[in-house]
Amino acid sequence: MTEPAWVRWLLIGVSVAFLGLFLIVPLVAVFSEALRGGVGAYFTSLIDPAALSAIRLTLLVTAIAVPANLAFGLAAAWLIARFDFVGRSVLLTLIDLPFAVSPVISGLIYVLLFGLQGWLGPWLSAHNVQIIFAVPGIVLATVFVTFPYVARELIPLMQEQGSEDEQAALSLGASGWQIFRRVTLPNVKWALLYGVILCNARAMGEFGAVSVVSGHIRGETNTMPLHVEILYNEYNFVAAFAVASLLALLALATLGAKSLVERFSGAGQRGGGAA
Repeated sequence: MTEPAWVRWLLIGVSVAFLGLFLIVPLVAVFSEALRGGVGAYFTSLIDPAALSAIRLTLLVTAIAVPANLAFGLAAAWLIARFDFVGRSVLLTLIDLPFAVSPVISGLIYVLLFGLQGWLGPWLSAHNVQIIFAVPGIVLATVFVTFPYVARELIPLMQEQGSEDEQAALSLGASGWQIFRRVTLPNVKWALLYGVILCNARAMGEFGAVSVVSGHIRGETNTMPLHVEILYNEYNFVAAFAVASLLALLALATLGAKSLVERFSGAGQRGGGAA
């Protein structure tokens, strides 16, 4: 490095100031506001029936969306990395679609498809099936906005690794399941876990698409982010920040898990290189 010492310290100072202003200060504000009414008021806000319902719904939707995207991401990455086929570029574009489309627009698409006045709405109503303003619509919207995360972590890695290991295992008589379990999965486990962590964080914190399809029914279709919005609009700031603090803790846990995965994956790559 040829830069003068003052340049390095200036850059460090700017970085620290930026992180403090846009990360540390908001986190401190969330927890200080959540505890402004005391610990008793904090826990009272969290055990409120509406808050508990929002927490349960958030966990339920995440428990459905993350495994679904895990299965899709593995299948899509394996297909794209291992085969050349007509429509491959189209599939790659579709995987990136949630990154390009506003979550609100994706929610409106589901309303157009499954809403009472939508394309499939009359048929669903006739068969007493409700998707919009119900849990299925929230799950669909969450799956849509989160499905690129696992696939996009796996595709570049699997393309870089190639298929030599799988071909060698196949020539030795291994079955397809054995190849997947003993060769493919160990080779991509850290990228897979990294994608799952990101997918989980986005699923729990999704607001835009879920807001459109949920109907904001208190105690039924409100996830944690939606419940925070309702409480804040009602000027119930202590309860709003109490629930928001749970989301902040989840974000911090996600960052911690992400750092651990990066550390272990880096150690594994160095160990593999040394071997």
